[in-house]
Amino acid sequence: MDQHIAYLSIGSNIGDKKLNLENAITLLHKPNKIAVAGVSSFYKTQPQNYTDQDWFVNAALKIKTSLPPHELLDVLKAVEKDLDKEGKLFRFGPRIIDLDIIYYDDLILKTELLEIPHPRMHKRCFVLIPICDIGAHTIHPILNLRSDELLTKLEKQETQKVIPLDKEA
Repeated sequence: MDQHIAYLSIGSNIGDKKLNLENAITLLHKPNKIAVAGVSSFYKTQPQNYTDQDWFVNAALKIKTSLPPHELLDVLKAVEKDLDKEGKLFRFGPRIIDLDIIYYDDLILKTELLEIPHPRMHKRCFVLIPICDIGAHTIHPILNLRSDELLTKLEKQETQKVIPLDKEA
């Protein structure tokens, strides 16, 4: 069985946000299918797009998986449904858990249901900062830049508040 390396973004802004992330990480472990190989620090992050909502807790995961991308997406959606029966009410709205595939090896994929690398990841500090904790040298296969280089570029352009959870006042 081929093992693939994928990076996931994980976030929550409803209820016990940190616990929601921890529960999702536990549910993701599928023997022989998914192994969590790395977990970033947890960050308190300012909401983007729709700003009239509570701040998020975000992190990134490095996983090893034998699942192809669409099957991995199915697992992520099942975990979201398991932890959040209602689901988010609208795009970019509040949610108990959100799981996104950021990278999957060096794959470039665009289908109706899935785009890899994540199409907005290079514009989001709340994705890049945690990714850089565990995969700073991972190359974006379209932009041909490392994740830490994408973050440096983004930080020069705009400010998105991303605060390490353990440094919270």
